Amino acid sequence: MKKRALDLVVISDVHLGTYGCHADELLEYLKSIKPKILILNGDIIDIWQFRKSYFPKSHLKVIKKILDFTSKGTRVYYITGNHDEMLRKFSETKMGNFSILDKLVLELDEKKAWFFHGDIFDNSVNQAKWIAKLGGIGYDYLILLNRFVNWCLVKFGKEPYSLSKKIKASVKKAVKFISDFENAAIDLAIDNQYDYVVCGHIHEPKLEERTNKKGKTTYLNSGDWIENLTALEYNNKRWKLYKHKKISKVDEEKEYFEMEEKFCEEHMIVNFLTRN
Repeated sequence: MKKRALDLVVISDVHLGTYGCHADELLEYLKSIKPKILILNGDIIDIWQFRKSYFPKSHLKVIKKILDFTSKGTRVYYITGNHDEMLRKFSETKMGNFSILDKLVLELDEKKAWFFHGDIFDNSVNQAKWIAKLGGIGYDYLILLNRFVNWCLVKFGKEPYSLSKKIKASVKKAVKFISDFENAAIDLAIDNQYDYVVCGHIHEPKLEERTNKKGKTTYLNSGDWIENLTALEYNNKRWKLYKHKKISKVDEEKEYFEMEEKFCEEHMIVNFLTRN
């Protein structure tokens, strides 16, 4: 398969080590590209919800592919997020073409681009971390439930349905949070005269030019590899929001039952320990 040569690729919110992660699709995507620069914009490995009982081979293959990029000349920047914040103690570490950072500024064709995960704007993460962690666990199981619902819908010839997107769209606080997040990032970028501001964190892919009273910038969000399966690509002085297709229905059914088996095993262990 011929690989697409790209100047820069941004992915975020992969959440390796969780049930919702679409590692197979991400691996397909990574195998299809040849980037000069790869930016991992936070929450790539979900250390918050790490389980020894659940880290499939497909998740390990993603890590191996990322390391393969570095050995073949791609510069890889790992920007830390809240779910992989334990890596922040290693910020500014560089090993060959691989770097760990909290934020990054690059010049792209004489324009300044500011990259950071975005959890700095999230009060639930910074002030009540245990609530955020609990919410992360609930979100993971909501995604698992959604897989089952979609499996049933497909069996009856219906279109798949996103529970989490419906919830986020219907809850006013969630809608306001996303709007506040974007506005905060945009205002800071304009204040600091950045031409591009590139975030992750909120799982809402977007690419649009925004203005305020002080000026303008281009706001970009790479989305996630849980629901949206999106990445940002920069090539020939242009940005593009890439969306990957989900796996086939047969594979999705197989994946669901594998996850359901793990889910049941974990609850059996928990129930046994609480009874004894």
